[in-house]
Amino acid sequence: MISAQHEKNNLSKSETAPELSLFLPVLNEEDNLRPMHAKIQEALKELNKTAEVIYVDDGSTDKSLQILREIAAEDSRVRVISLRRNYGQTAAMSAGIDAAKGDILIPMDADLQNDPKDIARLLEKLNEGFDVVSGWRKNRKDKLIMRKIPSWIANSVISKIGGVPLHDYGCSLKAYRRDVIQDVKLYGEMHRFIPIYASWAGARVTEIPVDHHARTMGKSKYGISRTIKVIFDLMTIKFMASYQTKPIYVFGMFATAAFFISIFSGLYALFLKSANIFGLPQYHADFVETPLPILCIVMFAISIQFILMGLLAEMLVRTYHESQDKTIYAVREKIGFKEITNREK
Repeated sequence: MISAQHEKNNLSKSETAPELSLFLPVLNEEDNLRPMHAKIQEALKELNKTAEVIYVDDGSTDKSLQILREIAAEDSRVRVISLRRNYGQTAAMSAGIDAAKGDILIPMDADLQNDPKDIARLLEKLNEGFDVVSGWRKNRKDKLIMRKIPSWIANSVISKIGGVPLHDYGCSLKAYRRDVIQDVKLYGEMHRFIPIYASWAGARVTEIPVDHHARTMGKSKYGISRTIKVIFDLMTIKFMASYQTKPIYVFGMFATAAFFISIFSGLYALFLKSANIFGLPQYHADFVETPLPILCIVMFAISIQFILMGLLAEMLVRTYHESQDKTIYAVREKIGFKEITNREK
């Protein structure tokens, strides 16, 4: 139970927007929630800033939601979002971003591996003029072969493709200024790529080493399937980086390649058919004796298809940018939320 003085130092949501918004996706972390919240309380007390703590229950099947209700009843800064089912970490992160009202948004894991004490260091770095400060688990407490080595490789590739050189895209502990994250739409496993999105929007991005603790309770939610998903999302990131607003270019390149293959196949088939005319009977072949005419027709049809797909993609991109405003999650209930009266979201 928080003290009256603690309540006084943290203004009510109905009075003003908080300075900080912490949001934590939760999936079956019943053993970690109370110890984690105690650490958050201690860290926020030292910061002496107004704050809200948003827990997003991502379809937990244990007692996590029940414990979160109890925590929300004890701490007026706590808000709880319960999603209808398990949508994944990216959707839970998106729900936290959408609900946050603070000037600075700080996501983190609820499994006690992130240390809330590092929040102060993230804020100090933000005050140097940066818009995004990413945590770097320099001394990561995970298995070398299954977690560390794939992470090193993935971070190197992501940095090269995304153009933002960070050591640890997978670290959830980050700090964002509100204006660089509030309009970000997340899909797949793309929460880890938020610094890239922010950089594309002109944000100044940096990173600092943060503490990382070994998991002592609960089970890790990461597996090889997530690595595969990240690979596909990385392909999407590359496409978005180069062709997000001009998809006709990438489809046009494939259409052009298919068209030239079609032309070459057709001309070569005509050459073989007319080889006797040029005095080259050894090369003669009728249309039915070579697959080139079929290849010519098929590749020409494919080139037309690519052009039409490119035009369709252009229409979809314009529809997305002009009218897309749909979340990728459904909220079952919200606990502890009040309207902000002095500032528009």
